[in-house]
Amino acid sequence: MTAKRDAPIAIWAVSDGRAGIEGQVLGLAEAVARLRPAEVSVKRIAWRGGTGALPWQVHPLPRLSLSPRSGIAPPWPDLWIAAGRATLPLSIRMRRWSRGRSFITQVQDPRIDPARFDLVIPPRHDGLTGPNVLPITGSPHGVTPDKLAEARTRFAGLLEPLSRPRVAVLIGGASKAFELSSAAAAALAREIGQSVTEAGGSLMMTFSRRTPMPARTLMTARLRDLPGTIWDDEAENPYFGYLAWADHILVTEDSTNMATQAAATGKPVYVLAMEGGSAKFQRLHAELEAMEAARPFAGMLEDWTYTPLAETERAAAEIIRRLDLRGTAA
Repeated sequence: MTAKRDAPIAIWAVSDGRAGIEGQVLGLAEAVARLRPAEVSVKRIAWRGGTGALPWQVHPLPRLSLSPRSGIAPPWPDLWIAAGRATLPLSIRMRRWSRGRSFITQVQDPRIDPARFDLVIPPRHDGLTGPNVLPITGSPHGVTPDKLAEARTRFAGLLEPLSRPRVAVLIGGASKAFELSSAAAAALAREIGQSVTEAGGSLMMTFSRRTPMPARTLMTARLRDLPGTIWDDEAENPYFGYLAWADHILVTEDSTNMATQAAATGKPVYVLAMEGGSAKFQRLHAELEAMEAARPFAGMLEDWTYTPLAETERAAAEIIRRLDLRGTAA
């Protein structure tokens, strides 16, 4: 539905609910809302039975296959921001359902013709280009100076007493391109422990949902005696607090999200090598290195400065620009 002038634009942030995917669409939606009055709604797509595994082309009536909790029903939003394979059967039809009034933004490379959407925002390392494609470094996210300031205050009691340099360590895990075996985890723990000890600093370590439990258990056991804190999966994950209080950030090379978020802080970012690899991730890390945001980790902690990565804000500004051209944004 086309927004009335000065009325908040309705934004739907649509994903399958996985934290890494939802964080991208919600972070971008919030960035748009910082530029224009908006009402952001989170939509988590769930498919009945096995229909979620079907290719997008064979979903003739996808709304009938959705779980009721998905909440995909009119009135349609002014701005649809979606990511992930689960959203494609809906994204490619939303133009028709909304009679062209919803602006359809697809985050990540949809691996179908970008002309099916109003705007596609893939990571630059995917190599996708086109007139309605805006490649960005990494992925959109919700790390902002305000959120970091809030997290710095909220986690001050836990993190301020830690000795400096405070070293945030963000551990990912298994993916199509990478593995984290117990042997690799032991090597990482040894390298991390040595660098923190030599610097006289403290450790702030957290894990992703993809971290294999044997690797997580081993790294926790090897590093628990260092000054600092290791997230135990019981209390609130202090991820934003770690980013806010860190003097250095170490992130495993398997995660576009974590590398991009770390580079948004302006803190020195080191990339931890894992088993496996891919040309796409090599291109991402080369981009970050060219921006002076990240370096491969070689065991030493050094200080340097750079302009914090602000690709989410750039993408949001481009959405607003295109909405204004259509007369959709207030």
